[in-house]
Amino acid sequence: MIPRKDLLILSALRNNSRETLTRISKRTSVPISTIFDKLKQYEGNVIKQHTTFINFSELGFNTRANVMIKVDRDAREAIKEYLTKHQNVNSLFRINNGFDYMFEGIFMNLKEAEDFLEKLDQRFKVENKEVYYIIDDIKKESFMADPNLIDLIMHAN
Repeated sequence: MIPRKDLLILSALRNNSRETLTRISKRTSVPISTIFDKLKQYEGNVIKQHTTFINFSELGFNTRANVMIKVDRDAREAIKEYLTKHQNVNSLFRINNGFDYMFEGIFMNLKEAEDFLEKLDQRFKVENKEVYYIIDDIKKESFMADPNLIDLIMHAN
């Protein structure tokens, strides 16, 4: 089990990865040197990457969709490679329960999204597809971001 002070450090980073080590130290009562050492220790394995959330609609990308697809067994690797490299695919996951992959696509408008999905159908042997257009983000990337809930997380296991 990961120590509580480590969870507090990770929680502070989940909440705001740009926060200074000094501020994190003050809020967690963990020395700056310890926080620095923990960051180096966790970089690359526990901490996968530091990233920025972008409001895509402010950039003109007003349509987002979560898409689940099932393809012919022979097409799985090809569609995985295609989706991995496609500029409109923000996230790609391998899933189960009757589907092979789920991805989030980001598009300028509904027509662009529908054209992309139609090309997928034509290019690959898509056997089943479900499309869910995202209307609004209600909660995103918040697990372990609240230090007040660390004790609950620790006792849940």
